[in-house]
Amino acid sequence: MNVKLHTPKTLKAGSGLSSAKQFLLSIVATSISIALTFGTAAFLDHQKKESSKKEMVMMIINDFDQSIELLQRADTALRKASALEQELAVHPELYGSRSSGVIDVTSFILSELDFSETAEKIFTTSIETFNTIGDVNFINEVSSFYIIRRKYKDLVQQWIKDDIEGKAIFSSVQSLFNVNFPEYVFLNWSFLQEMKDTRDRCVSMMDVSEKDLVEFSRQHTAKQINPERKALMQKMQDEMIKGQMLIMEAQQKLNDRANP
Repeated sequence: MNVKLHTPKTLKAGSGLSSAKQFLLSIVATSISIALTFGTAAFLDHQKKESSKKEMVMMIINDFDQSIELLQRADTALRKASALEQELAVHPELYGSRSSGVIDVTSFILSELDFSETAEKIFTTSIETFNTIGDVNFINEVSSFYIIRRKYKDLVQQWIKDDIEGKAIFSSVQSLFNVNFPEYVFLNWSFLQEMKDTRDRCVSMMDVSEKDLVEFSRQHTAKQINPERKALMQKMQDEMIKGQMLIMEAQQKLNDRANP
């Protein structure tokens, strides 16, 4: 016996139920397509925002690191000057042979202790920065760091500059003693510790690795001045200071003769 299977009339092409089924499948397919399109776009947009956020965070922390490095160099220079000053307090007769040791700290403080404010200006003037980062605690810590840095510039750095420039510390051992290097060592160290602590909290908050920060610094930090030019600059600076010291010694001798 032959059995023939027939498609129900309700599902045959042109029937009402078949058209409804096709229409329903079309809606489902379209919905899936839209969901995939918008889901992919949202994912890509999220990834882009996260990448921008990480880039901005690393730019800020790299700026912190450069400031901290400058204070570390200032710490080294100030400690040397302080040790020399204390040595001369015990043996003032050694001033003539030791006075050149102050050159390092004076040249550094007057010409090299200079902070870049580019990242700070971007952070403080662009509302997009706040929207991209989106972390209030991190933003507060960054603000604290820049407040600390401004206080350092206005207080410690300016005080040291005024002392060095205003008291002619190369002219005599008495003039050198007018600069309180032990106090400046302590103040510089205190600000340095505050900067380090704030920096470490920021790194922890944003979960960036030290390896990423090193790579970012390598790619974005301006190239160092070439060694030959740097050596020539140091030579010219040494000659300038030597000439200034010679003139000041001559002035002191003239004053001594005029006021025996």
